[in-house]
Amino acid sequence: MAGAHRRDPANVTGLSMPELPDIVVYLEALHRRVVNQRLQRVRMFSPFLLRTFDPPVEAVHGHTVVGLRRLGKRIVIGLDGDLFLVLHLMIAGRLHWKKVGAKPPGKIGLAAFDFTTGTLTLTEVGSKRRASLHLVVGEDGLAKHNPGGLEVLDADEASFRVTLLRESHTLKRALTDPRLFSGIGNAYSDEILHRARLSPLTLTHRLSDDEIARLFQATRDTLLDWLERLRRDVGDGFPEKVTAFRPDMAVHGRFGLPCPTCGTKVQRITYADNETNYCPRCQTGGKILADRSLSRLLKDDWPRSIEELEGK
Repeated sequence: MAGAHRRDPANVTGLSMPELPDIVVYLEALHRRVVNQRLQRVRMFSPFLLRTFDPPVEAVHGHTVVGLRRLGKRIVIGLDGDLFLVLHLMIAGRLHWKKVGAKPPGKIGLAAFDFTTGTLTLTEVGSKRRASLHLVVGEDGLAKHNPGGLEVLDADEASFRVTLLRESHTLKRALTDPRLFSGIGNAYSDEILHRARLSPLTLTHRLSDDEIARLFQATRDTLLDWLERLRRDVGDGFPEKVTAFRPDMAVHGRFGLPCPTCGTKVQRITYADNETNYCPRCQTGGKILADRSLSRLLKDDWPRSIEELEGK
């Protein structure tokens, strides 16, 4: 049983898809460096990154950046001529700001965007190439890349409620569905649900009015809190430590470690490549939620309560 409580290797690497706070801080750092600057050229180092061919990527050479925006977890670089570069970092894609003409490192380098002020490089660790770049024309072309989720920081509680109850899902799935909520993924959904003191497996349509109000406030507070933390960390620099596994998070990536609120060991549910972390005392009334992989392995030895868990 002891070995089952080790953190996953993926957690050790710190790889997780950048979410709303991370993308906003990326955009703010880029805004200081590239808006009103000319994109001289794009250098491609991976045949898998660019997912469009018409217009060709060379069409952006010499165009000026007129704006930046976020579409869910995507970074959009707007250029004169009604052109838009749409970049999705996925899990392992990361951006770096270098001197003009810099080349991305070795096998992990995917692309370099040469501006008059410096070079933005894109890297992706690991053997799988999931990051993507699209070049689209006009707002209609850009709209095809918008998942359409609600921007919670711009919304009121009534809009949040309508969106949350649109479909019957677990809270974890609802918060991370990009068609429902924009920019929230695995990491911040864990933090939101811990702050709201709600189980990740609670069904949306079973929430009381008070619980919905609590979830709305927790969502806003969590995102704003982490935005400010990341902004302080980055300052006037460029974000180079983009990770969802931070030691000052409450539960995400902290399986087996004490909950900062009550001291109970943080638990998890794993499914495929996904992991949900939660505190059984703060969020599930003391119940340990069944983890498919571990419960199958341990059968009757799987703990059903905090008391059983702490007695092992």
